[in-house]
Amino acid sequence: MGIRQQRINRRDLLGMGLATMAGGVETGLPGEVAARSSGFDRSGSAITDVAGIRVGQATHMRRPTGCTVILCEEGAVAGVDVRGAAPGTRETDLLNPLNLVQQVHAIALAGGSAFGLDTASGVIRYLEERRIGFDTGVAKVPIVPAAILFDLAVGDPAIRPDATLGYEACRQASTKRPAMGNVGAGAGATVGKLFGMERAMKGGIGTASVTLPGGLTVGAIIAVNAVGDIFDPNTGRVIAGTRTADGSRIAGTMATILSGEKLPPLLGGTATTIGVVATDAALTRVEATKIAQMAHDGLARTINPVHTLYDGDTIFALATGKAATKPNVTLLGAFAAEVAAQAVLRAVHAATGLPGLPAISDLR
Repeated sequence: MGIRQQRINRRDLLGMGLATMAGGVETGLPGEVAARSSGFDRSGSAITDVAGIRVGQATHMRRPTGCTVILCEEGAVAGVDVRGAAPGTRETDLLNPLNLVQQVHAIALAGGSAFGLDTASGVIRYLEERRIGFDTGVAKVPIVPAAILFDLAVGDPAIRPDATLGYEACRQASTKRPAMGNVGAGAGATVGKLFGMERAMKGGIGTASVTLPGGLTVGAIIAVNAVGDIFDPNTGRVIAGTRTADGSRIAGTMATILSGEKLPPLLGGTATTIGVVATDAALTRVEATKIAQMAHDGLARTINPVHTLYDGDTIFALATGKAATKPNVTLLGAFAAEVAAQAVLRAVHAATGLPGLPAISDLR
C-alpha cells in the first residue's frame, strides 16, 4: 500500500509553526493540522516571542482610539515600506539605508489620524528618562518612527491619542502576548468602508509569530483599518467587510460593485492598515527594508482592495539581532508575510462590535 500524499496549504505550514511556538511538538498528519487551523488560529504566539521586543498599549475607551508601542530599548535595525496613497508617518525617511542612524528604539502605531503622531513624543520622553537613544555626544536622542490610521469617524473626533497616551503605553509594555481586537491602535479600527461607514464592520489589532527551523523567530502586529474587506486566504471567503444595505449580513465590496450598486463619495484618508514585523535575526537596513516590503504580501492575501488611494498602509520591520543563526532573508520575508496575514485575521476575529459597527461574531 503506497503512502497517500496530502497537500499542505499555506495555513497548514504556518499552523505547524504556530503549534511549535505554543510549546507543542506536531506529530499528526498535515490533514489534522488543516482541520485545526482552517478557522481562526487561537494558539498563543505573538510578536513578543521575538527576543528584544516588548509591546505596550493604551486606549481611550470613551472614543474609542489608542496607541500601540513596540519597544526595542537595546536598539534594532529597522526598515519600512509604505504602500498606501494616504500615509501618516514620522521619521520614515530616517530608515532609508543611505541615511546615518543605524538603529531605532521603538515604533509607535496610533489612531487619531495626523493628531496621533503626537504619541511618539510620549514614547521619546519615556526613553529619554531611561537614557536610551542615539548618542549625539551632548544628549541621547530616542529614535521613534511612527505611523497612524484614520479612526476619527468612530466616536468623538476631539478625543485623540496624544503624548500622554504614548507614554502610558510604554509604561504598560511587557513581553506578554498583547491584547487583540479593540485595544491600542486598533481600538477604533474599521473595515469595508467603500460603501460608507453605515455598512462597515469593526476591525482591530492582531499579532502572531512563527519560529523557523534553526531557531529564528518572526512576528507581526497589525492594526487593521482597511477600506477593503478581510478575506480568509484559505477559502477566498469575505469574513469581514461591506455589509448589505440592511446591514444584516456581509455582502463584500467587490461583489456589491459588480451587482451594480453605485459607490457613494468617499473622502480621502479614511482608513489605513499599519503594523510591525520583527525578527531576532541580525539584518542590515537593506535586508530589513526588503522584509518590510515582502510583509505587505500578507496584507494582499487578506485585504481586498488594499493599498488604495484612501489607505496609508505602512509596515515597519525590526531586527533585534538576538539570535546567532545566520538569516536567510528570503525565508524571513516569506514568513513575515505569513505572520502578517495571520495577524490580520486575528485582529478581526478578536474585535468586538460597537453601535452600528458589528464584529464578525455579531453576524454569525
